[in-house]
Amino acid sequence: MSVGLVLSLGGLALIDSTSIGTLFIPIWLLLAPGRVKVGRILLYLGTIAVFYLGVGLLISLGAGAAISAFGEVMRTKAALWGQLVLGVGLFILSFRFDSKKRKGKGGGIQRWRERAMSEETSVRWLMVLALLAGLTEVATMLPYLGAIGLMTTSGLSALTILTLLAGYCVVMIVPAGVLLTARITARSLVEPVLQRLNNWIMRNGASATGWLLGIAGFLVARDAAVRLFWPHLM
Repeated sequence: MSVGLVLSLGGLALIDSTSIGTLFIPIWLLLAPGRVKVGRILLYLGTIAVFYLGVGLLISLGAGAAISAFGEVMRTKAALWGQLVLGVGLFILSFRFDSKKRKGKGGGIQRWRERAMSEETSVRWLMVLALLAGLTEVATMLPYLGAIGLMTTSGLSALTILTLLAGYCVVMIVPAGVLLTARITARSLVEPVLQRLNNWIMRNGASATGWLLGIAGFLVARDAAVRLFWPHLM
């Protein structure tokens, strides 16, 4: 296991730490009326981290088996054309996530905020909220899928992959944990920052998702195009 691999995984984990489930909802929980309920926020973060770890284990086991069984098939022209279509599709889909078009219409970001900040949210519902956020992000957890791809193609043992996945999930919730600590220890200083972050999320949350999908789609399509049309550049 190289230092470069660890640094790459750390960078991808930090990107994943800015999603709805790992950052947006924790910020809204910190801005909820009344005292900060530390135990509930930690329970939420733990739930979403364990969910990501479970998904990662399932995908990594499946990816390892797929690489062993279909490694040659995935390098055929048919598979590469499929990859190209997928990449272009993701890129086109990214244009649907436009905050300017959705401005004033509420939408998904507003609904997530209302659920997180509701005073009637129970502990059980908070855990369900974490799982719903994780399930919603499964289709767009591209940094995580990239990290799993790096691990499964690096010849690592199952124990090493498990350790790296666990570390990845911890890093993924660190920014939210830092904000929680700051909110407890320096409320007057941190609340304005949290409010500015909330305002930015409400204005640009959809566009941020669109940018992520667009960049990922471009990279996926570019890789397929190079392999199909300019293999000498590989």
